[in-house]
Amino acid sequence: MKWCDLNSSVQEWGSETVIVPYISPVDRKVHRYFVDFYIKIKNKTGATQKYLIEIKPERFTKPPAIPARKTKRFIDEVFQYGVNEAKWKAAFEFCQDRNMKFMVLTEKDLGLVDGG
Repeated sequence: MKWCDLNSSVQEWGSETVIVPYISPVDRKVHRYFVDFYIKIKNKTGATQKYLIEIKPERFTKPPAIPARKTKRFIDEVFQYGVNEAKWKAAFEFCQDRNMKFMVLTEKDLGLVDGG
């Protein structure tokens, strides 16, 4: 957020201001996905680009590893990963239809070595 406030290339931004409808694989109903950030940037050539950006720990961007025993925690992680995939697919399509870009950033993308 500070980066957006202090960067002169950022023309406008908001947190959880864009809502993308998606169908949950868990209940097959339409839900509302509040994407973490909307950012409009003016690049070096003067062109503008709009982004929707989701921030997630890297471990939530990959399917969970299959354990020896299928615990409740594992099942919950499988459901959450499926929901995240559905949200991200809907956001990608939403952005394509509007000449925007969708990105999922992790602690590695943000340069946070310890993940914190």
